[in-house]
Amino acid sequence: MSNKSPPPRPAPRLYLATPVVDDPASLVAELPALLTAADVAAVLVRLKETDQRTMITRIKALAPAVQNAGAALLVDGHPEIVARGGADGAHLTGLAALEEAAPSLKPDRIAGVGGLATRHDSMNAGELGADYVLFGEPDANGQRPSAQAIAERLDWWAELFEPPCVGFAASLEEAHDFAASGADFVLVGEFIWADPRGPKAALIEVDAAIKKAHAAVPAGQG
Repeated sequence: MSNKSPPPRPAPRLYLATPVVDDPASLVAELPALLTAADVAAVLVRLKETDQRTMITRIKALAPAVQNAGAALLVDGHPEIVARGGADGAHLTGLAALEEAAPSLKPDRIAGVGGLATRHDSMNAGELGADYVLFGEPDANGQRPSAQAIAERLDWWAELFEPPCVGFAASLEEAHDFAASGADFVLVGEFIWADPRGPKAALIEVDAAIKKAHAAVPAGQG
């Protein structure tokens, strides 16, 4: 038997974080066009904190617009309302939140995790059954590692571990670099919604950038 090289890594896909959702109506109207314009694998819904019933209603309003486009809808936190809202999973912050929520989410729903300060935390998240690990998001004080440090963490994870890794990109340049470093998904949010050309143009541009970065990685890497 010949030693076959591993299959090439699939091109990274986008993971779109919404603005904080209070009234979902405008987002419900906008999302279908966005999700067909670029290769968006999932949408992370950031809900304004309010009573549980209202948050569930907001998820139910958004879910068809996301899921009918073939993307998964994840709720930022609040794993206890994922099933009742018809969401596909939750994004959790920190190992304790993952450990607590995983039994209620798995195996039917996605449990992703961020807030992983160290490589050891990241490995523990994998052992706890995280469906993906996120690197590079701001902490509670708005601080985040340098883009180089995030890229190095993505490269390390992609080389060694099976669960997908997600890079939190705060700019077009970071999205490109994180895709080149081995991210399976690139999470984009505020800079997409703030783009003066509108979010659709920004999303198309960043989708092209991550595909270009992936195509430029030499065969046998990533």
